[in-house]
Amino acid sequence: MTIGNLMRLLSDGKVHSGEQLGEALGVSRAAVWKQLKKLEALGVEVEAVKGRGYRLSRPFEPLDGATVVAGLPHDARRHLARLFVEDQLPSSNEYIRQRFTQGAGHAEVCLAELQTAGRGRRGRQWTTPWGQSLMLSIGWRFEGGVGVLEGLSLAVAVALTQVLEHHGVVPRLKWPNDVLLADAEGKLGKLAGILIEVTGDAAGPCEVVVGMGMNLWLPNTLRASLDQPVAALFDQLHDLSRNQLAAETVAALLKLLASFEKEGFEAWHEEWNRRHAYAGMPVRVIEGQREQQAVAGEVDAAGNLWVSEEGRERRLAGGEISVRRSV
Repeated sequence: MTIGNLMRLLSDGKVHSGEQLGEALGVSRAAVWKQLKKLEALGVEVEAVKGRGYRLSRPFEPLDGATVVAGLPHDARRHLARLFVEDQLPSSNEYIRQRFTQGAGHAEVCLAELQTAGRGRRGRQWTTPWGQSLMLSIGWRFEGGVGVLEGLSLAVAVALTQVLEHHGVVPRLKWPNDVLLADAEGKLGKLAGILIEVTGDAAGPCEVVVGMGMNLWLPNTLRASLDQPVAALFDQLHDLSRNQLAAETVAALLKLLASFEKEGFEAWHEEWNRRHAYAGMPVRVIEGQREQQAVAGEVDAAGNLWVSEEGRERRLAGGEISVRRSV
C-alpha cells in the first residue's frame, strides 16, 4: 500500500470505513490506521467520523497524466517530449536533472503530488501537504549558453500570472521569482515560487530545469507556522480543475521556453512591470546579513531590478538578493 493509493481512495471527500479501505488496498485496518497517521504528519487534514470511518476535510483531485496531456493544445503537445506524474519525490527539479544525465530531459515535464526535499531560492525548503499544491519541473536545452537566460525566471512568473488571469485572478509579481496574491483584506501573500537551475557551458549549450510550486490549499496550521504571508489559489477559485490548471500551466511554459532563446526577456519585461507588486514603494533589500532600505523601481530588459537607495540608483542583478516590502 502506498500513500498515493490511499489518497486516491479518500479523494472524493466521502467517509470510508477502515475495513473498506483495508479491503480496497489489500491490508489490515491497523495498517490503514498507520498510513492515515502518516498522512496527518504530511499536513493532510483527516477527519475521523465516530462509528463510520475517515474522510479528508476537503476533497481533492489527484493528478492524472493522461488528463493533463489531453488538456494540452496541439502546439504545446507538439513541444512536449514526455510527461511524468509521481506520487512522491525528493525534488521534481532533481528528477529532471537526472533525466538530463541519462541523455533525455529536454522538453520533459515532471509533476509531483509531494516533494520531501523541494527547494526554493537561497536554499529554502518548499513544503506543502500531499496533493494540495501544483508542483512541476520542465527541462529545456538552450544552445546559446547562460547569457540567453537573463530574466527567464521573471518571464516564467509572467506566464503563470497570465494563466491565472484567464480565470479572473489578479496576481502580482515580486522580484525575482515570486507570484503573490491578495486576500480579502488586500494583504499580499506568496502564492508561487520559481527556481531555475542551470548546468552546462557558460558560452555553449546548457541544460535548464524550470521548477515551479504553487499553493492550492493551505491548512490553517501550516499557514500559522510559516514566517511570511502566504496565499492559496483555491481560496478564490473553488471549482477550478487541478488537472486543467496543470495542463494550462504546462502549455504556457512550453510555449515560453520554445521562444525564449530567440526573443529573450525583452519581450516580457513590460508585462512584468505591469504586474510589479512593489513599484515605487519602500522595500528592504536583503543581501546576506546586510539589509538596506530602498524604493523599488522597474525591471529592465535584462531582468535587473532598479532601486533607489538614499537618492542613488542601484541595479539588483539577482543572485542571493531578496526584496521585501517595508512595513
